[in-house]
Amino acid sequence: MASFLTYTTLFSLFSTFSITIPAAFSQQFAEEIATMPLEKVSHLHFYFHDILSGKNPTATQIAGPKKGRFGMTMMVDDALTEGPEPSSKLLGRAQGLYALSAQQEPALLMVMNFAFMEGKYNGSSISVLGRNPVMHAVREMPIVGGSGLFRYARGYALAHTVWFDGTTGDAIVEYNVSVLHF
Repeated sequence: MASFLTYTTLFSLFSTFSITIPAAFSQQFAEEIATMPLEKVSHLHFYFHDILSGKNPTATQIAGPKKGRFGMTMMVDDALTEGPEPSSKLLGRAQGLYALSAQQEPALLMVMNFAFMEGKYNGSSISVLGRNPVMHAVREMPIVGGSGLFRYARGYALAHTVWFDGTTGDAIVEYNVSVLHF
């Protein structure tokens, strides 16, 4: 009986001991450290250049159906510029994918990071995940996160096509983005 009690006591002691060791991936902070600074709102304006044609396309098809266009998926590394001209100052890159996700109207599923490489936001990015009904004059898509200065970001992006070549599929899209971040 004594050995059973000793074993039970030792087991309980070591079980409790192993539970109280904090995990390497988890850490608690004092309230002063965990308090976030006030949120800011940033308004961004830039142009997205989606080029499917020529010697150096910035978008390429990576998947698609045997017939029709529903399901066509494009991988992109598009320029984000200050103005609508392709020679305008480069602000960053739109990197990700879009897919034709609607059968009744041309609408895309956008899964994209806008990675900035200029000025105050150099090294920061915002993430877009949403529906883009491309035939609408203005489309709204959610900002679901970000990195760098846009950590904990949320907001919306308004897209407006300023130029589209129906033969090649090339397009220039104006973006007005409002994003909340810390």
